[in-house]
Amino acid sequence: MIPARPRFRTTTLTMEGSLMQSMSASHRLGHVALRVQDMERAKGFYLGLGLRLTWDADDWCYLQWPESGEGIALLSPDYRAAGPHFAFHFHERGEVDRIREQLVQQGHSCGPVHDHRDGTASFYMQDPEGNWLEMLYEPAQGLPSNVGAEPIAMARA
Repeated sequence: MIPARPRFRTTTLTMEGSLMQSMSASHRLGHVALRVQDMERAKGFYLGLGLRLTWDADDWCYLQWPESGEGIALLSPDYRAAGPHFAFHFHERGEVDRIREQLVQQGHSCGPVHDHRDGTASFYMQDPEGNWLEMLYEPAQGLPSNVGAEPIAMARA
């Protein structure tokens, strides 16, 4: 006998007013965050692929494609603010609040929205399969840099 598959609460993506409809024109897959054991080795690898260093801290860094702004966050073993995840980036700050409210109304557990020192704002959640994702507002002018790089403006649809 095959055991029954567990049932998960799912989000309907095709109905009027659905979560997907409200996200479709206002977001992009913006970055992936990876846990790395050797920060300098990982940084060197991604810089060698053509990404540009945007933010550099003792326990994490952020690299971006210079043309489009999509990024990779590298998290050291000591970094505890977040773990490996992927992120949707939004054009407007209020979109992050609206998406969170819709997800909570649909029964999903979401962390609080945090305003970050770089002008972004985000919250974290897990999808029904346990994967972590971040919903992040990215300012129109792009993410600021602490290493002197010019911001890469977020592409608008």
